[in-house]
Amino acid sequence: MGYLILAGAIMLFSWLVSSRLKSKFEHYSKLQLQNGMSGAEIAEKMLADNGIRDVRVISTPGRLTDHYNPSDKTVNLSEAVYNQRNAAAAAVAAHECGHAVQHAVGYQWLTMRSKLVPVVNVASTYMQWILLGGILMMKTFPQLLLVGIIIFAATTLFSIVTLPVEYDASNRALAWLENKRMLTQQEQAGAKDSLKWAARTYVVAALGSIATLLYYVSIYMGGRRN
Repeated sequence: MGYLILAGAIMLFSWLVSSRLKSKFEHYSKLQLQNGMSGAEIAEKMLADNGIRDVRVISTPGRLTDHYNPSDKTVNLSEAVYNQRNAAAAAVAAHECGHAVQHAVGYQWLTMRSKLVPVVNVASTYMQWILLGGILMMKTFPQLLLVGIIIFAATTLFSIVTLPVEYDASNRALAWLENKRMLTQQEQAGAKDSLKWAARTYVVAALGSIATLLYYVSIYMGGRRN
C-alpha cells in the first residue's frame, strides 16, 4: 500500500511537471528573438564559439526529439527548434550543444552515461520479462528476481547519472547565451525558465526509477523471509 501511494504521488508529480513544461514551451515559443536567429543558427554559433568544428547540426522529424548523438557527432534538433526563432528554440538548441561541449571536453558524467547506454538498451529488452518471471517464481527460484533487480538497478543508475549531465548542459547553454549577449534580458529569463522545467522531468524519472527499484527489492526481501 505504501508503494502504491508513493507511485501515485510520483505519477501525479510527473504529470504536473510535464504539463507545466508544455505550457512553458508554448509560452516562450511566442517570444520571438530580437536577433532573428533560428535554433539551427544558435546551435552552429555556440559550437563555433567553443571551437567545435566536427559536429553537424541537423533537423530531425518529430516533436521533442532534440538530442545530441556522440557516436556520429550530430546535434539533432526537432523541426520546430531547428527552424523557429524564439526563446524556447534558442534554449533547446543551446542545451543540446551543451552536450556537444561536454563530449569535446571529456565531461566525466557524460562519459559514464555513454558507457551505460548499451547496458540499458539490452536491459530494456529483457528486464520486464525477467522481473515478472522472478515474481511468479519467487517461491521456487528467487534468484531470477534478484537478476531482474540487478538489471533494473543499471537502468536506475542511468537515470541518476543523467541528472548531472542534463543540468550541466543547461548551465553551459545559459552561460554561453548570457556571456555572448545572444538574448535580451526577457529572452534569457525565458530560456532559463524553459530549461529549468525540462530538467525537472529527469528528476521525476530518476525518483520513479528509484521507487520502483525499492519496490522490487522489498518483494525479494519479503519472499526471502517467507
